[in-house]
Amino acid sequence: MHFHSSLLSILLIVISCPLTVRTRRVAPLIEEDWARRPHRAAECTFGKQIRELGSTWFADLGPPFGVMYCIKCECIPVQKKRRIVARVQCRNIKNECPELTCKDPILLPDRCCKSCPGNSSTDIVQDVPVQLTSEEEERSLKHFGTLLTGKTSQALRRDEPNPTSMYNSAYNYLATGRFTFHRKNLYYSFYLSTSTPRPRSIQFIDGSGSILEEQTIDPIGGVYQNATGKLCGVWRRVPRDYRKLLRDERLHVSFIWEPSATLTGQLSRYRALSTEQYSSLLEPTMGVDRSLMSGAGATAIVSASSASAPSIHVSLVFNGVFLPNDVSEVPLIVQLEHMEKDYVVLREEIVVKKPSNELNFGEVRSALSGTDLRLLTRGKLSISIMSKRDPQALRLAGIVGPRTNCEMYQTLLLSETPSAASGLAWAFLDHAGSLRYGVQLIGLEEESPLVTLVDEGGKRRTELEDLTPSLVDGLANGSLERPGPRFLEPLFNGELAVVAASHVGSMLRGRLLQRPVADARDTAAPFLLRRLFQEPVHPGPVGLVWTAVDLDCSLHYELEIAGFPQTSANNHESRTFRLYLETMPLLAQGAPVARRLLEEFTGYILEGSVTGLSPVELYRIESGICFLEVTDKQAERILKAPFKARAPLSCLPHYADNDVASVVAYNLQPPRSDIETGACFHETRFYEEGTQWTSSTDPCSMCHCYRGLAQCDPVPCPALMCAQSKQLKPAPGHCCPICSGPGINMNGTGKNISSITRGCTLAGQFHLPGASWHPYLPPVGFDTCAVCTCDPITLEVKCPRVQCPPLDCDEKIAFRPSKKACCRQCPITIPSSANMGSDTTRLPRDQAAPSTKRTAEEILASGGCKNPLGSPYENGMEWHPRVHSHGEMKCVKCRCKNGEVRCDRKRCPRALCNTIAHQMKRGEYVADGDDCCTVQCRRARRHHRNNHHSARHSVTPRELS
Repeated sequence: MHFHSSLLSILLIVISCPLTVRTRRVAPLIEEDWARRPHRAAECTFGKQIRELGSTWFADLGPPFGVMYCIKCECIPVQKKRRIVARVQCRNIKNECPELTCKDPILLPDRCCKSCPGNSSTDIVQDVPVQLTSEEEERSLKHFGTLLTGKTSQALRRDEPNPTSMYNSAYNYLATGRFTFHRKNLYYSFYLSTSTPRPRSIQFIDGSGSILEEQTIDPIGGVYQNATGKLCGVWRRVPRDYRKLLRDERLHVSFIWEPSATLTGQLSRYRALSTEQYSSLLEPTMGVDRSLMSGAGATAIVSASSASAPSIHVSLVFNGVFLPNDVSEVPLIVQLEHMEKDYVVLREEIVVKKPSNELNFGEVRSALSGTDLRLLTRGKLSISIMSKRDPQALRLAGIVGPRTNCEMYQTLLLSETPSAASGLAWAFLDHAGSLRYGVQLIGLEEESPLVTLVDEGGKRRTELEDLTPSLVDGLANGSLERPGPRFLEPLFNGELAVVAASHVGSMLRGRLLQRPVADARDTAAPFLLRRLFQEPVHPGPVGLVWTAVDLDCSLHYELEIAGFPQTSANNHESRTFRLYLETMPLLAQGAPVARRLLEEFTGYILEGSVTGLSPVELYRIESGICFLEVTDKQAERILKAPFKARAPLSCLPHYADNDVASVVAYNLQPPRSDIETGACFHETRFYEEGTQWTSSTDPCSMCHCYRGLAQCDPVPCPALMCAQSKQLKPAPGHCCPICSGPGINMNGTGKNISSITRGCTLAGQFHLPGASWHPYLPPVGFDTCAVCTCDPITLEVKCPRVQCPPLDCDEKIAFRPSKKACCRQCPITIPSSANMGSDTTRLPRDQAAPSTKRTAEEILASGGCKNPLGSPYENGMEWHPRVHSHGEMKCVKCRCKNGEVRCDRKRCPRALCNTIAHQMKRGEYVADGDDCCTVQCRRARRHHRNNHHSARHSVTPRELS
């Protein structure tokens, strides 16, 4: 239909305006860029809203225009070659208003056309009318399956016939599928024969061959698909018209390998799928007549019961086991046998009244012994169907294994008592039939809980398996080999529970419930969403979420929450929640934050997707620093969890710098909580836990990252052993002066003019030749008990520790006078006034004569030090301590400073030690003033000789710690 220019301009505005929806809706975003749901060919995009095929609505231009009730829009199907695509079609319905006979017509609110007073007719355009509730529709769309063989494939209509399409190279490929309709999504599951490769794409088509939906298949598959050998996927938001095709069994599925290699099968309703426990894909066996059995195959739907009288039910869908002259009443043999032994478990005859080239159906029911039932559960049995007239030429056979459905069993573990603990559990059957499981518990680490699988289907709860041996640090991962019907029946019926109980009374419980697998659930494990404030409550809200990024760079998430109070019967309003994505969370104080609203939803299950994420955002998601957060309508934060999802390389940026624009490097550990994040933000940059760096604003400050906080310490300069006149001023970029010596020159101003390209490097820090420094050892800081030096000649780094004098007392009673003291000291005593040589009570430090000029309170208030045996010391007082066995210790000086006593031993310069050594070697007299240095230098010389070889190598900070 043609539009005039003004209407065209209005429609252009409409395309860019957001609209509101009545049911589940995408709420306004915090960020400017909109996180869109992936758009599909069977949907219309109108503004920022996705509309279902067949829906109608009025154009909403937003403020100040509002809804244009005279512009009716529809989402209509359009044929484009073989594909059906959806298009928006809008028209002006003003001219379609009926003629009125009354004199004074009125325009009612939300109307385009005027009406006569009292006339209740309306021209309101509604969305697609809901004919069935979601529960009713799901019940009507259950238990669909298909068999894809060469004989079931139909010739697709093509606009330009391709001569190569006459030969189908996939004619002998084989596959069987199951379909589950859930929340307007059609989940599909397939088993492929061993000779059938994974297809490149999958198509859903109608009876005329028009493509309704097409999806590209990941050639590798996810974690679940690789573990089970299945092909899994989902057709999301199936339009109403296409759901009707499925209900009427007029929908087909097609596998595409290349234009000349396709398989097609019809989606049919199989009632036996409601009780299916095992599946089998049957293909021609060795020695059959290949000309007769070309393109043949079958699938078996198997269920078993372990009641008082064990039994088995087999339902078969098959083709290709008929001779050319088999027209009616054809007998066939169905046989169940042991694969490794010549042992037939079951052999029955069925009769096909009218054979079909495409699909035939048959079923067998029989009693089964307990021994044979165990063989079935262990994957030891195979099933075959053969012609009774010529069983060697016409025979199909396959192994009986886990059922075809791609399904995960999961549960949230809720506390049955007031507790801050929570957990989750999940399980699935792999290709060998083993039950793989995972359990995560939070809050029970100190209680040593027992984890068990319990059957809650009967009157009494029956414990089936103890999972406690696999529980380590709150995580349990393992598998149960070939579980039998006593496991599978409660599992399939939703009656198998995971229970975690401790000896102090804490208990978490949840039933494993079936969930279809596609996109997000095709990953290793879900993430647990926890309460932000872990107060003991009952019940406590908890959640789990699966996440994945597909080949189109879309983020998929499947969320389930539980533990919220039940709404009353009179309150029909469902609780509304919001899901937020933080691609740059608050890693540290002052760091930038990127947070967006993904979706607003009601209920406790959410499945959604987001497209349009930037490569940098996807890079952050893969790095594991992102969060998902659930809030309620009042914006109260309820649940939160860090998560990560592997993204294809094509979705990631080509480079990643360590700055705010692109965030941390790949090996950053995921944030552990809001307080302990494992990453620090300092001066516009992110740093990993445990790293150290020089402050960019203060080169004389060293920083390190410890428990999510950046801590910086000023660089202390060691005391130099040279005279003041020989000290060089700090070079640019360096903090401490150095001594001049060989290889280090000075100009007239005393500045170092040596080349800065020579020097030593330790722990990533560059030091000039002749420099000395204290090593930096995070998280303690600078180690002032060690001094590193850069030899100006050899550029060798040595970091000897301070040499402590030998102790004159038992080592058990020795102590360190302060936390930063390098050496331990012996307890010392105070000489009394009556007898200075007698022993008195031992104290942690020696005492000087106390002051009596001021009161004790005045001395302590001014920074004095306590004296247990008398008046306190004055602030600033210095003295040499006395020991009863040695007298006055002239080489040790104590000082009271600001309420603390510190005692230090005199440090003797290396040059003085060399002089003393030469004097003693020549037998010369050494002055009394150097007695303390004489003893110290002798001990240092002996220690140097004993450790000569070990002290020559470079020392790293790890060796110093």
